[in-house]
Amino acid sequence: MTTRRPAITQPQLVPVTSVDDHLPAVPAAALTAEAIRARVAALSAWTPEFAGDGGLFSDREPAGAAVLIPLVQRSEGLTLLLTRRTDHLREHAGQISFPGGRVEPEDDGPVATALRETEEEIGLARDYIHVIGQLPIYSTVTAFQVTPVIALVEPGFTLKLDDFEVAEAFEVPLAFLMDPANHRHHTFEFGGAQRRFLSMPWQGPEREYFVWGATAAMLRNLYRLLMAA
Repeated sequence: MTTRRPAITQPQLVPVTSVDDHLPAVPAAALTAEAIRARVAALSAWTPEFAGDGGLFSDREPAGAAVLIPLVQRSEGLTLLLTRRTDHLREHAGQISFPGGRVEPEDDGPVATALRETEEEIGLARDYIHVIGQLPIYSTVTAFQVTPVIALVEPGFTLKLDDFEVAEAFEVPLAFLMDPANHRHHTFEFGGAQRRFLSMPWQGPEREYFVWGATAAMLRNLYRLLMAA
């Protein structure tokens, strides 16, 4: 029997316990395609701030997965391409996420999974994608071992969303996400213990996007990578 994670239907209403405005933002000079490529290549081993929750809400065997962290090279600066999942899905309905999913037997490693899933979910052709590295594996509460694959994306692409899984794709300035003044810590009670998660709410042109949970944690790990000495 698998224990399913109880949904936090309105995570934005969970109390904020702290904001990391005491930490420095990644400098603009470190947020160029060239600088990020060099930093990822230079750091072969490091310890992430968030390693995950290790199947906290599931007793099934861990499964491999991979996501793409697609950094779009816009003239005004790098942006991060994210998706909003459809509301009818059984898991993570309506949440903000990276394109990606479960490793399939035919996939030749996590990069292949991330590229395949990205093409299937949002129609981003791999011709526009240049993989530059990976973050450490992140263990989700639903027992997925997720490899985040970092990539630079050339502009000029056209997206075609899988409307069963993806309600929307949108871009957020990377500088916003790499500024800890926009990183909020939340706590809630579950099973008699206190749990916490990170969020990075972003106000888009027409609505607010509540980036939280595993997506926010992996972005925080990217922040630590770019700030590493």
